[in-house]
Amino acid sequence: MRRHALASIIAVFTLFISSVAAADFNADEQRMIEWIDAHAENAIELLAETVNIGSGTMNHDGVRAVGQVMRRELDSLGIKTEWIDMPPEVNRAGHLFGRKDGRGKKFLLIGHLDTVFEADDAFQSFARDGDIARGPGVDDMKSGNAIIVYALKALDEIGVLDNLAIVVAYIGDEEKSGQPLSISRKHLIEAGQWADVALGFESAIRYDDTDWATISRRSSSSWILEVAGRQAHSSGIFGDESGAGAIFEAARILHSFYDAVRGEEYLTFNAGTITGGTDVDYDPQQNRGQTFGKTNIIPRRVVVHGGIRTISDEQLQRARDKMRAVVARSLPRTSATIEFWDRYPSMSPTDGNRRLQAKLSAINEALGRGPMPALDPSRRGAADISFVAPYADGLAGLGALGDGGHTPNESLDLRSMPLAIKRAAILIYRLSKEH
Repeated sequence: MRRHALASIIAVFTLFISSVAAADFNADEQRMIEWIDAHAENAIELLAETVNIGSGTMNHDGVRAVGQVMRRELDSLGIKTEWIDMPPEVNRAGHLFGRKDGRGKKFLLIGHLDTVFEADDAFQSFARDGDIARGPGVDDMKSGNAIIVYALKALDEIGVLDNLAIVVAYIGDEEKSGQPLSISRKHLIEAGQWADVALGFESAIRYDDTDWATISRRSSSSWILEVAGRQAHSSGIFGDESGAGAIFEAARILHSFYDAVRGEEYLTFNAGTITGGTDVDYDPQQNRGQTFGKTNIIPRRVVVHGGIRTISDEQLQRARDKMRAVVARSLPRTSATIEFWDRYPSMSPTDGNRRLQAKLSAINEALGRGPMPALDPSRRGAADISFVAPYADGLAGLGALGDGGHTPNESLDLRSMPLAIKRAAILIYRLSKEH
């Protein structure tokens, strides 16, 4: 008898919670929620279809094939699609863009077609074990691509999509961007300049039983330090004629970077490779080199290749200025130069981004998952949304919950797919109603 009474109480309480949650959504939003739940398996089928197409960045045919699948989905929604080829010198497959005119706020939705797993990698197919899926790009970011499509389908279900101004950007080389960026990111930047709101659909973040909103991401750029010393017999090292040699000078510079440049919040830098000796042959594109030297010869050349991440352009410039100042002070009979290359800019936290965070957090709470605080930007890497951050308010991490990205253990919690679709669809819907 008591067991039956307890079951009744639980049932009433569950009904009460459901009614409270429903009260947080209007009729259109509730209709979208129900449609998304009913079509969750269809979204997973689209995910599986694209994961089963290998599309490592340099597998151009594979990237284009995934683009064809996404093009089919966007075309079915009446979104005008265009495949944008890259020039031969960029050596990338290209991008898929979908555009639709509308009224009110202009939305840019960002995904990418490529993965880190090239055609010769053994990790090439989709596998499902209950609510967990595994496969190349299942987390980063073919699930996000499918979420974009099904959020738009949910908006179409309630008749809202027709009036929305949207650009969908499926980038073909996010994992290894083509150079120069002025060409490979030209169309994305132009879309960002057009948009009011930019939403990135890479994987969501959850830890400490909390969902986190991504309102900022750090930049990712590189540097190469080249050091020259005077080649001579090692018996004369540190003397007036022979000097300290290239390797000691490189060590001085790197130690000084650690002492003088390190310390600002969100600033990190890394020396990824170091090659030194009498003769050095280093290929920065392949991050690979060869060296020759002897213990009785003072080395005459060192090449150090590194990266740097910052939260703003101003922080990046400060760090570079400090690094240049360190390099300019040379040990005897040595000289050094340092060059910097931009790759991914930063996505700085802005008031506009925080407003989007507040709206997403309210939706997440209404879905019964609690508030979404802003994620520490040091907890995730750079992404394409950073290229449009100067022009539009933005949120990243609107994808599903995954793990093991860029490894053969990459996986996705399929239960988070409908959650991510709901968050995105309701967010776009609510933003579209604002004047």
